[in-house]
Amino acid sequence: ELGWISKVHVNRPAVVKHTEQIKKWRTVKGNWQAAWLLKAVTCIDLTTLSGDDTPSNVHRLCFKAKHSIREDLLKALDMHDKGITVAAVCVYPARVTDAVNALKAAGCNIPVASVAAGFPSGQTPLETKLAEIKLAVEYGAREIDIVISRSLVLTGQWEALYEEIRQCREACGEAHMKTILATGELGSLANVYKASMIAMMAGSDFIKTSTGKEVENATFPVGVVMMRAIREFYWQTGTKVGFKPAGGIRTAKEAITWLMLVKEELGVEWLTPELFRLGASSLLEDIEKQIFYHVTGTHALHHELAMA
Repeated sequence: ELGWISKVHVNRPAVVKHTEQIKKWRTVKGNWQAAWLLKAVTCIDLTTLSGDDTPSNVHRLCFKAKHSIREDLLKALDMHDKGITVAAVCVYPARVTDAVNALKAAGCNIPVASVAAGFPSGQTPLETKLAEIKLAVEYGAREIDIVISRSLVLTGQWEALYEEIRQCREACGEAHMKTILATGELGSLANVYKASMIAMMAGSDFIKTSTGKEVENATFPVGVVMMRAIREFYWQTGTKVGFKPAGGIRTAKEAITWLMLVKEELGVEWLTPELFRLGASSLLEDIEKQIFYHVTGTHALHHELAMA
């Protein structure tokens, strides 16, 4: 439906002004803060996407995924029996089997997500992208994070972009598909909105801000624009599409601000792992430190949270 996006205009100064106000929001304290942080943990895609990933560090990541927050800290909050774990473990396709086996050995049902489709640049032929997706699913990935061809956005080839994402969605089969827009490389907020709409029209289960490899990753202006697109799509179709900011989210305070923004823009029903994810590798460490301080009143020494 090209008519939806042909007349899109984004008032950038208004978006920037709105996001400046977001940064001034007062953060929650005490038990309320602990509750928001535990909610954030359940929405994290715990990620390792490094060239030096090995079976051993993926196994370690999966152990941390199951034991996201130290058991004694959860008991102190009376949350030890609530199943507090991260939402998924995200790795490269070559490490999917390692992650699946490690999680199975740990006796937990946390899904494995795999990046695919020429991640992070997207500069591979479509046939290669589709083959990579199918292999990742075959290896056991239950979620696929694809990345779009930015050139199609920058040259206004919306129908070609739709067709590429549609074929990727088909290749995913039963696996959930998150479409990474790489917003830092799309040129404008209007392009971010249009790419968001096209990705949702093509069947994406989630739209995601960034690969984490761009110069500019998840920012609040981009988040607002993408969430407004999700809301418009929901009004038009009745279909709820998830949102995933990723890249550069490292502190507990940032995580809470993203949760608050989702609540304000999309509503409480989006604050579940089914509709909201935080893509992060080091965020969990800071959240666990904050919860440690909340429970004990002291800052954690390095060895006290050694798995973070």
